[in-house]
Amino acid sequence: MYISPNGVITMVILKQAYKFRAYPSKEQKAVLNRQMLLCKELYNNLLEKAKEHFKDTGKTFTKYDMIKWVTRFKKEHPEYNEVYSQALQNVPDRLSKAYKNFFRRAKEKRGGKKVKVGFPRFRTFVSSLTYPQSGFKIEKKSIMLSKVGRINFVNHRDIEGSVKTFSVKKTKSGEWYVTIAVEKDEVIPFTNGKEIAGIDLGIKNYATLSDGSVFQNRNISKAESNRLKRLQKRISRREKGSSKRKKAIRRFSKYSEHISRIREDYLHKLSYSLVHSYSFIAYEELKIANMVRNHHLAKSISESSWRNFIHMLQYKAESAGCVAVGVNPQNTSKMCSGCGNIQEMPLSERTFNCGKCGLNIDRDLNASINILKRATSGQGESHASGDIVRPSAMKADVAERGTILGASR
Repeated sequence: MYISPNGVITMVILKQAYKFRAYPSKEQKAVLNRQMLLCKELYNNLLEKAKEHFKDTGKTFTKYDMIKWVTRFKKEHPEYNEVYSQALQNVPDRLSKAYKNFFRRAKEKRGGKKVKVGFPRFRTFVSSLTYPQSGFKIEKKSIMLSKVGRINFVNHRDIEGSVKTFSVKKTKSGEWYVTIAVEKDEVIPFTNGKEIAGIDLGIKNYATLSDGSVFQNRNISKAESNRLKRLQKRISRREKGSSKRKKAIRRFSKYSEHISRIREDYLHKLSYSLVHSYSFIAYEELKIANMVRNHHLAKSISESSWRNFIHMLQYKAESAGCVAVGVNPQNTSKMCSGCGNIQEMPLSERTFNCGKCGLNIDRDLNASINILKRATSGQGESHASGDIVRPSAMKADVAERGTILGASR
């Protein structure tokens, strides 16, 4: 990555994924389902082998060991030749990542962090196949897939960049999608020159910004909620294992996925609008796993998809001339944005009334101002804990502008 004298970053490699609806034939669905079943069995056999290896030697079964074992296992079981070799070799890669995440969480737990370690478990199903290097050829409206055939898909936009991986996935409702991951060189601005803002995520209002902007939550309507309940009741009334129960499950899954896509579409549009409207966005690094322990708010928090929204902000900011920074969320709602006084704030109170300086302000707006101040004034004081997606030269500039904004409030 190089910065030219006119302040433009060049030679930036951006990663992007394109997702399209696919329509395999009845025969192709049978082949894909068979291949996914074989991948599931291979994953479980590989996990069992890894556990035995550790029990016998006291050493971890490395990714290299897994790949060698899969090669030998494939020779002994010719039925695995039905799956393209690269898709099959992706199985040890998945298990290796599961082990790495397990060791990372174990290390965090030893360090005092409250996390569930979660040892890798045997799989009951595999719903996707990944081709990391080859085995596919992308055409205009179809994809030629090795050992499957030509699969039609809805190509609703041009694919730009160098294709790196290809995945085909089946949803619970029986719909099929293909995902194409690419890398491309792109010239992006050092900054889009817009204002800076802190953002507080909530349930009543989805997002409140430090400049007073408010974005409503995309809640499920009463009609949508009632239909989901009816479809769920229909499942419980059907006999287990019957074709009618399977049909009811598919109907529920299809409508549930429809609702999820509506929410996801809203979050995509909101995150896109924000990164193109601001040059710096500060957000809270929320511990969502801890927050959903509150049974009164768990459903609303899960439906809000805050984690997905933050992820969207982070990767979209990179190409929009925007900086996205996460900060420690401690006391952002309890602290007065005017004088810094900290006082108790029950969730039922929607207005922050400072007992010290008398400031009267909406609680979400107060929190968003505190989030922005923590990110900008904390650049040199370790308050900001997220990754900055721009060079450090911008940090001082953003911090200076944030200090001026804080002083003017």
